[in-house]
Amino acid sequence: MKLPSHFATFAFLFLCSIAETIADLNSDKHALLQFSATVPHGRKLNWSPDIPACTSWIGINCTKDGSRVIGLHLPAVGLHGPIPSDTLGKLDALIILSLRSNRLSGNLPPDLLSLPSLRYVNLQHNNFSGYIPSSLSPNMDFLDLSFNSLTGTIPTTVQNLTNLTGLDLQNNSLVGHIPNLNLPRLRLLNLSFNNFNGTIPSSLHKFPVSSFVGNHICGPALNQCLTINPPSPSPIYSPQKSGKKPSIGAIIAIATGCSALVFFMLLFITLCCIKRKNCPVSLASKGKSSRSEKPKEDFGSGVQEAEKNKLVFFEGCSYSFDLEDLLRASAEVLGKGSYGTTYKAILEEGTTMVVKRLREVVMGKREFEQQMEMVGRVGRHPNLVPLRAYYYSKDEKLLVYDYNASGSFSSLLHGNRESGRSSPDWDSRLKICLGAAQGIAHLHSSGGGKFVHGNIKSSNVLLTQDFHGCISDFGLTSLMSSPTVPCRTVGYRAPEVIETRKFTQSSDVYSFGVLLLEMLTGKAAVVQSPGHEDVVDLPRWVQSVVREEWTAEVFDVELMKYRNVEEELVQMLQIAMACVAMLPDMRPSMEEVTKMIEEIRPFDTENQHSLDQGSNCTTPEI
Repeated sequence: MKLPSHFATFAFLFLCSIAETIADLNSDKHALLQFSATVPHGRKLNWSPDIPACTSWIGINCTKDGSRVIGLHLPAVGLHGPIPSDTLGKLDALIILSLRSNRLSGNLPPDLLSLPSLRYVNLQHNNFSGYIPSSLSPNMDFLDLSFNSLTGTIPTTVQNLTNLTGLDLQNNSLVGHIPNLNLPRLRLLNLSFNNFNGTIPSSLHKFPVSSFVGNHICGPALNQCLTINPPSPSPIYSPQKSGKKPSIGAIIAIATGCSALVFFMLLFITLCCIKRKNCPVSLASKGKSSRSEKPKEDFGSGVQEAEKNKLVFFEGCSYSFDLEDLLRASAEVLGKGSYGTTYKAILEEGTTMVVKRLREVVMGKREFEQQMEMVGRVGRHPNLVPLRAYYYSKDEKLLVYDYNASGSFSSLLHGNRESGRSSPDWDSRLKICLGAAQGIAHLHSSGGGKFVHGNIKSSNVLLTQDFHGCISDFGLTSLMSSPTVPCRTVGYRAPEVIETRKFTQSSDVYSFGVLLLEMLTGKAAVVQSPGHEDVVDLPRWVQSVVREEWTAEVFDVELMKYRNVEEELVQMLQIAMACVAMLPDMRPSMEEVTKMIEEIRPFDTENQHSLDQGSNCTTPEI
């Protein structure tokens, strides 16, 4: 039977398109196999011509129809050596390239970075050397070449990348003047710790000083010229100013004034110290009339008269109040949780503390004191909220912490939506979760590796002023008469905990995974099931939404505003899903979870600096 001409034409075009699709995908597979064969790597890749690349190959993302490779993600897999030309440069549909945290060396491949389709490039923490290629993809959205050994200047062609939102070239050996990058979409810029000289262009004055430190450059935002080791500017004579030296009389006047200022400052500090030492706030210094006053909120109704003033402080605490001062404080209920009621107590001297009134404690005094001593030792970590003091009597058990004015991760994430304020950005969320992970990992390594938190949730992640996450309420599970699973925290509980009521380090990992999902989705730990009146836990909801390796439907719409974080969102989602595996043995340890999060943003120098300074989980006395 003879087919109609139009049908034959359609069939011919259809077969041609299929053949072209197969040819394109085969070309991509060949380029990737050639790259894998010529570049040594530590972690085994399952790339094989015998299995489908788009559905089975590690680190590969394809178009929805499976016709082209558009994403290559191989972070920290041990790649080392140069990238040969005519390998990855043949992936002419590639959109995302991430080879960060490997040991790749040699020159940056110009055929790869000039691919017109390429939008997102992350090659940080490698050993690349040589110049930055002048031929870069005109559609580039994000370029991260930080922590390499690149030399030369920033190519002037960067000024043509009008879609660029982020440029990170920190910690290289780049030289010359910083070009006038008048790019309308540029929001992230880091050129720190190179060898740039000259002045900062006017188009870049909007970026903070941290974007330029560690160079030989000047600019209005810097107030002075910066060098790699900037000297302290002299208040008397500056070589940048005119050539006349000040007179001897002027020098004597300045020196006299400075000496007087220093004298009065030392005198003021000395008087403050004497006053604090000789005038402690206690009942002994108060009149009888003040003794009869009652606090606005009584959280010590069970304190026995014979045991008053036996508030036990931990070593290193400098507070001068006692138990009766605490009980007389003006108190405000902050919340009622699984372990008791928490109050904000403002003492008459002005110090603000947090007091947790425990309920259903079954331990005797000696066991309670031993547990508190261990909690005090374990809490000496930058990402844990330290216990400052405790009180034990037959009818009352109190814990005392510093007051943290920055609030919790829960209030930051969900409270802002109710108040209409902007939601925390991706960098803040990532920093908070990394700090929380580091805190939990420290807990799990303490006490002979048997320490369990048992109540990990977003409201127990407190924030510092710099948005570092700190874990609170640790060491309390073993104090309770019987572990309970309150309705408001059931979404964080691992399946085995709901069944056995026994907490383990593995169940802590599950709870932290729920917290990560909460951060990524912007939703609570339990969510409304679509089309139904009942609610489901967050892991089940995410699993029902994610039908492919990546889908934007699961992520918080506030996070989707940032165009350069797609890869990091997917990586964090994969970490979260590993944590909430149904079987406890399938979950990673918190140490492994921490390392995986650190790989998303390896060697976070800002966070590391803060950790080196000691505990950040406290706020100044108010």
